[in-house]
Amino acid sequence: MINQKTTWKQTLHALLYLAPMMILLTIFFLYPILSTFVMSIFKNYDFYRNVGTGVSLTNFIYLSKDPLFHRAVINTFVFVLGVVPASVIISLGISLLLNRFKKVRSLFQTIYFLPYVTSTVAIAMVWVWIYHSDYGVLNFILGLFHTKPIGWLNDPHYTLLTLIIFSIWKNLGLNIILFLVALNSVPRQYYLSASLDGASTWQQFTNITLPLISPTTFLVTINAMIASFKVFDQIYVFYHNTAGPNNSGMTIVYYLYQKFYTENNYPVASAAGVVLFVIIIIATVLQNYVSRHYVHY
Repeated sequence: MINQKTTWKQTLHALLYLAPMMILLTIFFLYPILSTFVMSIFKNYDFYRNVGTGVSLTNFIYLSKDPLFHRAVINTFVFVLGVVPASVIISLGISLLLNRFKKVRSLFQTIYFLPYVTSTVAIAMVWVWIYHSDYGVLNFILGLFHTKPIGWLNDPHYTLLTLIIFSIWKNLGLNIILFLVALNSVPRQYYLSASLDGASTWQQFTNITLPLISPTTFLVTINAMIASFKVFDQIYVFYHNTAGPNNSGMTIVYYLYQKFYTENNYPVASAAGVVLFVIIIIATVLQNYVSRHYVHY
């Protein structure tokens, strides 16, 4: 009984300490999610009076028939598939290089991390000039190899590639730091033992490094996936409040923004948000399932 009373006291103390964060979480996270689900089932919704009429699945039926939403879903998945694997592979590769050159590691860590802590909008404005068809650095470099200039921001065929390149570069900093921490946590004696047994560098990487940093790889993958599903800022800046030429950069979040703020169609926008929420939950659950077999804690 004494132990039980003590446990209850500890629980109450913990709840008191957690209360401020739980209140903030409820106000700024749980309540908006619940409100989105509620708005999505109304045919008509007055956002300012918080009143809805006509409960039905009309909004989800509308999304299932809207070609623009279909395009947004496809573009979002293409973007995720383009960004996530490349982000993991490139950041891991750079981390392995920096881990070998410890004298300059701190300098390059800072250089790579700066874009991550800088506003996406500010960085995207710089990249607008990099992507410029006539004066851009990227086309200048391509010109050195006698390649014709590419309309990065004008040609709909390059819209997703433009966004993917920027997003990979933008998030490299955090991923590199996470991988460097993971690489430094691997005991050196494992590599020494493997070398004595005649294991090659590649064998050491695949049998020691990859398994031991798999939790970090999983974390980086999850973070990159969720951020990619929510892509919006760079589209807004690159294409001046449009979804790119011929809506070639339309994603689910941009579709939601367009319906909510431009067309004031709150129920459809909320339904799109619910769809995105469900997609992210399913993708996360699948990754957690896969992690049971490939992530070693």
